[in-house]
Amino acid sequence: MALTLHGTVSDNTVALDRKTATPLIINGEMRISQRGTSNSGVTSEGYHNAPDRWKLVPLGTVTVSQSTDTPTGQGFQNSYKIDVTTADTSLASGDNSRFMTFLEGQNLQMFNKGNSNAKNFTIAFWIKSSKTGTYVMELVDDNSRHCCKTYTVSSANTWEKKVVSIPNETSNAIDADNTLGLQVYWWLAGGSDFTSGTLATAWASQVSANRAVGLNVNCYDNTSNEVYITGIQMEVGDFDANSIPAFQFEDRGTSLARCQRYFQSVSGAYYSLMLVRNTDYIRASNYPFKTTMRATPTVTITSSNADSASSLGSGNVTTDNLRFSCTGNETAGPRINAFTMEAEL
Repeated sequence: MALTLHGTVSDNTVALDRKTATPLIINGEMRISQRGTSNSGVTSEGYHNAPDRWKLVPLGTVTVSQSTDTPTGQGFQNSYKIDVTTADTSLASGDNSRFMTFLEGQNLQMFNKGNSNAKNFTIAFWIKSSKTGTYVMELVDDNSRHCCKTYTVSSANTWEKKVVSIPNETSNAIDADNTLGLQVYWWLAGGSDFTSGTLATAWASQVSANRAVGLNVNCYDNTSNEVYITGIQMEVGDFDANSIPAFQFEDRGTSLARCQRYFQSVSGAYYSLMLVRNTDYIRASNYPFKTTMRATPTVTITSSNADSASSLGSGNVTTDNLRFSCTGNETAGPRINAFTMEAEL
């Protein structure tokens, strides 16, 4: 069988090698949604009840959700949907909206940022938006340096695939550790504080006025506006629409485990705190995490029954497990019903 190559030999070598690698973008097909599948009345930045690993800074008021609206025939089952419910028709200078994901530095070393063999970043994705016009993608590294590029949504309410290649630089290496190495932003609106300078098309110290120059859409100016995005991938090297490798699908178990490195949710369970008796008045129960987390997580108990216990909480938290504990009388039977662990970047 003949193999047809597009682009340069070096690009296609990367493409062929990448087939056995793990996708750099986690949950790019928006399949995992541990926090929930819909969140209305959203007005602030956060990881909402929508697909894992994706964060939104909205304007106005929106409903975010895990949608089943996807590009036809591409194999995707879900997308991230932003539905405007209260419009922001007049942007103040400091207003901005960004859709984003954050990546660990140790997972980005193949780009060789900071040395003579630095490789370009190429991001491909599918987008469907009510607003046609020029959008901006921005990368920000752990040295507070950024690089940006524009792309165009040509047809309203139509799925379009975009391929954005962003050059690398031979200085300012990304640290090879489990901390924040790269921020990837899709700009959806921006006031003059972010659009009045010169777009940073080469890596430079981040300047607010240079972050979203050329952005000429406000995705929040009408309550009929909707934005969908899915099929997000990041590749090592310089690719275009012809040479970009096909999206690399993962099995659900693998994708879920990768998301659980950053967030885990347990509900509908019953964790009795009578399993370990420290003294007559202090009881505890151990919980092993489903996978090792990126860092020691923040634990939030969302549902519990103290049952005569005078205190109920968690402690002795590591990246692999935690211990719930309580104080109370001899006959207390406290339990934990639901809780979350978060170690997002």
